[in-house]
Amino acid sequence: MIQIADLRRRNLILFEAISGSRAYGTNLPHSDTDLKGVFILPETEFYGLNYVPQVANDTNDEVFYELRRFVELLLKNNPTVLELLGTPPDCVVYRHPLFEVFRAADFLSKLCRQSFAEYAVAQIRKAKGLNKKINYPEPPARKSVLDFCYVTVGAGAQPVATWLERRGYQASQCGLANVNHLNDLYAVFVDDTPEQRHNYRGLVRDPETSQDVLLSAVPKGETPVAYLSFNRNGYSTYCRVFREYKEWEQKRNPERYQNTVQHGKNYDAKNMLHVFRLLRMAEEIATEGQIHVRRPDRDFLLKIRRGAFEYEQLVTEAEALVERVEAAFITSALPQAPDPEAAEQLLVQVRQAWYAASKSEKPYPTA
Repeated sequence: MIQIADLRRRNLILFEAISGSRAYGTNLPHSDTDLKGVFILPETEFYGLNYVPQVANDTNDEVFYELRRFVELLLKNNPTVLELLGTPPDCVVYRHPLFEVFRAADFLSKLCRQSFAEYAVAQIRKAKGLNKKINYPEPPARKSVLDFCYVTVGAGAQPVATWLERRGYQASQCGLANVNHLNDLYAVFVDDTPEQRHNYRGLVRDPETSQDVLLSAVPKGETPVAYLSFNRNGYSTYCRVFREYKEWEQKRNPERYQNTVQHGKNYDAKNMLHVFRLLRMAEEIATEGQIHVRRPDRDFLLKIRRGAFEYEQLVTEAEALVERVEAAFITSALPQAPDPEAAEQLLVQVRQAWYAASKSEKPYPTA
């Protein structure tokens, strides 16, 4: 498998740039340095069976797209590759002369409404989800089936644990039987004989691991002392939410989470920074027909990252900005989509020129 080191060693790179926060101007002293770029496969490898669309390092903060894949993404108005064409001069590591034919203005279209703005909307939803997880975390101990069971008492109901305690019963004394035609409702029988001759099985097999209540064989003629309702849907929903919380807890970025806790506003500030960056870039594309990678609103974005705003304020402003972006694209002079034929001509032109030069053994500058 081809690696980034191979691209450099074999001089296959057309373009390389520093991307991410350092290109936006929103980097902090501890920010990582991300690299993005475009490479071109040698002719024999391009025509072979093992086309390589992109190459990345293990952390995915260095990604290089093969020329064809790069053009395919441009035609979709993918923000990452469009930003490459708007890279600030001080972030360009290397640009081959053949790459000069690719200009952002030739690809910007109304597809940016979807690729920039809709992605930002997804980030707003993600921020809301994180906000809920931070403000309403699941308790460290997992609830059991019995936490979703209630026993009838008169015209009301009590949690089964409360009912057992007030009656002086042990769960092991109890037996449950189905009530015909009523889902998740069970007759409760109690064996209060000293030897517990009925051998009831209790309410659950294991309070910590059971996923359902436990039924017992009840002798004929026994009279139930109460009825138990198991909120099965509630338990199922709880299990899903608890599982998602634990997965998020394991996968969350520790540094970003600590930053969220430290600024005390209970939202992922970096996430919200990108919401406003993407939406404002989308509005600029719609109204100016240009992509501004180095952000003129850097100070505002860094205030978001520092947690200078309340979460609700940012969400409200972001939703208003979404409406503004939608309106801007309706009246925008941009084409509906990039011209695929023109893009293909550029693709073929660059590839043919590269391969022709390779055959004539003309040296290219090293990347």
